[in-house]
Amino acid sequence: MITYTFLAIILVFSIYCFNDKVALNKYLFHPYSIFHNKEHYRFLTHAFIHGDYIHLAFNGLALYSFGLIMEEGFFGNPNFFDPKLGKIYYIILFTGGIYAASFTEYLRNKNNPSYSSLGASGAISSVLFSYIMVSPLSRISFFFFPMQGWIAGVLLLGVSFYLIRRKKTSDYSDNISHESHFWGAIFGVIFTIVIKPSVIGQFVSQVFGNP
Repeated sequence: MITYTFLAIILVFSIYCFNDKVALNKYLFHPYSIFHNKEHYRFLTHAFIHGDYIHLAFNGLALYSFGLIMEEGFFGNPNFFDPKLGKIYYIILFTGGIYAASFTEYLRNKNNPSYSSLGASGAISSVLFSYIMVSPLSRISFFFFPMQGWIAGVLLLGVSFYLIRRKKTSDYSDNISHESHFWGAIFGVIFTIVIKPSVIGQFVSQVFGNP
């Protein structure tokens, strides 16, 4: 139910902003406005709007695919958590991923009026990597090549880190916030371990086998 609520908000808010550029500019992530105008709501609102229908479709499909599994199979599983506590944890995973993914960009661009971004990539990366921690052998497509989740996770982190470094050391630009993917993923891993430390042993056992 929570995943469907997130999806509904993203869908409605994104389509609304497609047709209202004033609203789009008001709610997207703009570190300069956050720092100088104290518009802190942008930390959260930018995750619920997207640049176009393709961007919206990709993020919506990813959240639907992995969010429902995590909400019902992990956070909603009474063998792991009290149902009410599990819902709170899931909301923290999603929203925490938004803030974690945005913070480094905020620090780097708080005095740069030309920088802005939008989209739920940080939150979705957080949910995805939480899923990988819980079920590392599940199949995930990496650029349309199916592979075990933990391998896809390592590749995703590696590619994101490489592109972050490349942007910093060259004129390369692709209009993608790789920092959002990277730090959202890191938050998802850390948060999952904090709330359920036993996933570390389960992860190692599944990936490397019992000693």
